[in-house]
Amino acid sequence: MGSCRDCLTRIPYATFIATVLCFIGVGVFCGTVYRGATLANLILLDVFHVQVEWIGITRLLLIILGGIMACLALIMLVVGCLATGSTRHTVYRAWKARVGGRLSCAIFLGMSYILFYVWVGILICLTMVTLIFTLFWGLCVDNQRRHDRPCISFVQFDWLFPNGTTKDDLEVCGPEELKLFCKDYVEVAEVSFILSTVASFVVSLSLVHYLMCLASNYAYIRDQEKISDLQEMQYLHESIMK
Repeated sequence: MGSCRDCLTRIPYATFIATVLCFIGVGVFCGTVYRGATLANLILLDVFHVQVEWIGITRLLLIILGGIMACLALIMLVVGCLATGSTRHTVYRAWKARVGGRLSCAIFLGMSYILFYVWVGILICLTMVTLIFTLFWGLCVDNQRRHDRPCISFVQFDWLFPNGTTKDDLEVCGPEELKLFCKDYVEVAEVSFILSTVASFVVSLSLVHYLMCLASNYAYIRDQEKISDLQEMQYLHESIMK
């Protein structure tokens, strides 16, 4: 019973919750961003006949960022375990270990701070992309209600497309092309980007948790140094008294 209680005191619950949030957010983010970016590229290629290379590069960079974030989450969980409960007293007993622990917490604190703003930027960009696809879906719904419109015109949104896109390519006409654009691409892509936006928010929230946990772990390790000094002074005092 005592050993079980001792194990429970060694678990960094706040860091563990942050890690779970991070893994859920990164997993959903990578899957939905990959699908959403692929559909967006297919829309430009099959419907508007425009080839954009930076979409594939951006998709790859975001997935790599998600993988890096998952690895950092595991490392920060290990750092949290080392700075919790009786493990902290065992690991950070020596002076060099305490300096290394404080340095590692400071480094990950700075990295989490930078990554927080990176993910907030991704959240803002995905929110804008989601709004654009929601607008596209609204045009599809409006076209289905009004049978007098055989085409969906994107001429007023020509600023969203690369230079040189012709007016004919900015119009989606015909039942097959409308089905391809609305049902096969836009509807699925909108859901994917909504989920990726929510996932990026969850990852940003997990980084806020990490910032608080790392700051508290830094303070715990610093306090451990004071406790060790007091214990050494007490030991010296007892030796002198003897």
